[in-house]
Amino acid sequence: MFVLPPPPPRYTVPVAYAAGASNGMAVPIVETNNIISHPEGGCPLQVGEGTYHLKDDLHLATPPPHPSEAPIVNPNPLATVPTPPTSGVKVSLASLGPRNKNVFPSKTLVTALPFGDGNGALAPPVTKDPKKRKPKNNIVKSSSSFVSRVITHEATTKRLNDRDSEGLFAFANINRAFQWLDLSSKQKDEPLAKILFTKAHVISHDVNELTKNPTHIDVVMGSSAGDIIWYEPISQKYARINKNGVVNNSPVTHIKWIPGSENFFMTAHANGQIVVYDKEKEDALFAPELTENSADAGKPPYQSLQVLKSVHSKNQKTNPVAVWKLANQKISQFAFSPDQTHLAIVLEDGSLRVMNYLREEVLDVFRSYYGGLICVCWSPDGKYMVTGGQDDLLTIWSFPERKIVARCQGHNSWVSAVAFDPWQCDERTYRLGSVGDDCRLLLWDFSVGMLHRPKTLHSTRQRSSMVASSTHVSRHRADSAGNRMRSDSQRTAPDTENPYDQTIHHPVEARARTALLPPIMSKIVGEDPICWLGFQEDTIMTSSLEGHIRTWDRPREGINESYGNASSPALETSATRSRSSHADSAMGSF
Repeated sequence: MFVLPPPPPRYTVPVAYAAGASNGMAVPIVETNNIISHPEGGCPLQVGEGTYHLKDDLHLATPPPHPSEAPIVNPNPLATVPTPPTSGVKVSLASLGPRNKNVFPSKTLVTALPFGDGNGALAPPVTKDPKKRKPKNNIVKSSSSFVSRVITHEATTKRLNDRDSEGLFAFANINRAFQWLDLSSKQKDEPLAKILFTKAHVISHDVNELTKNPTHIDVVMGSSAGDIIWYEPISQKYARINKNGVVNNSPVTHIKWIPGSENFFMTAHANGQIVVYDKEKEDALFAPELTENSADAGKPPYQSLQVLKSVHSKNQKTNPVAVWKLANQKISQFAFSPDQTHLAIVLEDGSLRVMNYLREEVLDVFRSYYGGLICVCWSPDGKYMVTGGQDDLLTIWSFPERKIVARCQGHNSWVSAVAFDPWQCDERTYRLGSVGDDCRLLLWDFSVGMLHRPKTLHSTRQRSSMVASSTHVSRHRADSAGNRMRSDSQRTAPDTENPYDQTIHHPVEARARTALLPPIMSKIVGEDPICWLGFQEDTIMTSSLEGHIRTWDRPREGINESYGNASSPALETSATRSRSSHADSAMGSF
């Protein structure tokens, strides 16, 4: 019987991933430089408000594997190349200027108490020193086996003194390297510092918006080994947290500072746990604490959330501060709501879980159309959540109504990142962006009235006939999965199998009954999968698996600048009106 060979990879694998241990040859330790290019007239983004022009393409150098790295094993039996041990290049941005114009202020009034409020064991120590606490260890002179070496720019101090105070810093990971970049510099391709790790790859990282100032930046990095680095780049100091996985030995899939907190940050792990750490505490071997909802108390553990250590625990001398187990599958990502009360969490099992993290309880569980979910974000006003995943769809969920309101069809592969463009949002319309493994950047517009417009029988039949042929195989896969049961019922109820679990589990809404939203723009922006998307006041930015950080300048006119002014209602610009009418016409059949 003749068997066809596996298809070739859809994109070129970086040489550094395929070299060395995978073919038994020696790996030369040669560091290459970043390359910046300014494509003339290349890849413009045509949208209603104007044209976004590609300003530059910064290609980060991919470091070769460390000689001590074990051979890369690809679990896919049909694969012809090793799998890169990375989730792609992610970017964290920081502006240190007094206006912070690159950070959009949320319109949501924050009334929530700080995380851990009421637990005296977590109260910060009273000190008269106004200076920010820094890590203790010098990363440049580190003798740690975890850090291979650190390359700093010879003129870092001069560049920091001469730079524009309103300029933008960027932190980016690629393979086993972590780079600190100054995007406002003419030498933006030359990193201020580059850290090379020995036994792990940085997967996720974040900047603390509360503590940053011209002399201090708090950065946390989560790695594929589970180890976490607290890094202060200006002083080049660092601390290693969860060393050798003493708290959780599973890879860190996502990491974020808790909003409004100087010390606490939250990590998601591949074993389905979320852990809260204090950057200044020492680690201790973690053993789950018995709580009132544990099996030892005579009750079965919650299916939606199991509190292994509560933030209200009096045992807070060491890390972790809190540990929550949501599932046995990988947590892909989480996002904090603008009101700093809720957490939207997406998992590889295809679930979106909405959690009140201050009260440590899961409120709702939603399901994807099929497959795992990869990314999630909140609208600037906190009214909508958007997810993307392996079903090639974006899904818009109404948080106040606790239901799905639309699916967005336009990607040809997995959706890897979603984000709202707050400078193109107002009280009527929303601008949303997404990127994926199909190398595409998509923009979407929707309005509140459009999403809640009743759907006629004719439009339902028409929409069903359009998507029937393309979704037949997908529906068969989803229905045969066992845990992806279809339901036409909108009724929701707590889990009847576990009376102690008061979480509401929502059934999958039939596709024919859900509004289908088309993109207003779809553009292939590279030759490798896109993994991150960010909106700034003046630009749109993306990053890709192979290290391309692309920046588009916004059109000079038509940008809605009034949405961030909380003292006055947003004014409707001509661009907003055109987007609203375009979105309504696109959804006219619904």
